[in-house]
Order: sequence, then structure tokens, then C-alpha cells
Amino acid sequence: MGKPKKKDLPDLSHLRVPGAEITVRAAPKAARNAVVQAGEALKISVTAAPENGKATEAVRSLLAMAMGTAASNLELRRGATSRGKVFVYTGSG
Repeated sequence: MGKPKKKDLPDLSHLRVPGAEITVRAAPKAARNAVVQAGEALKISVTAAPENGKATEAVRSLLAMAMGTAASNLELRRGATSRGKVFVYTGSG
């Protein structure tokens, strides 16, 4: 399955606040990549398997695409091996 197009993702540009913590619930090995906003947390489904950090990197890339920023601007604060993850936006506004 191909990468999702930017138009298929929600606009999360409001999360581009320096130092903002973004809570994510990851769903690896999903049928398709998707981002769903559920209250204050985000549910991000990725097709990548949860081995050797592949799913975490896929979540980071998909989140960055929805935010309209580079994946390098998102730092994983907590949850490297769990479904519950917290990313911090390190870029400039």
C-alpha cells in the first residue's frame, strides 16, 4: 500500500508549537496508514510492524506529514516500546 496523500490526513498544523507535547496512541500492523483525532490524543495507525523501531519511525513520519513539518522536528519523549507515545515538537513556530 502506498503512502497516504497529504489531503487524506487531518490538518494538525496547530500542534507546531515549540516544546508542545503530542500524545499518540499507536496501532502498528494496521491495514492502512491513518491519523484520527480522539479528544486530546491522536490515534495513528501504521502498516509497519513493531520491530526494531520501524513502527515508531512510521508514526513519527505520518505525524510530521499531518503537521506539515519535517520528521526531524519531532523528538520521542516517552514510549519507544509501547503503544502510548509522547512526541515533543522541537522546531520553530
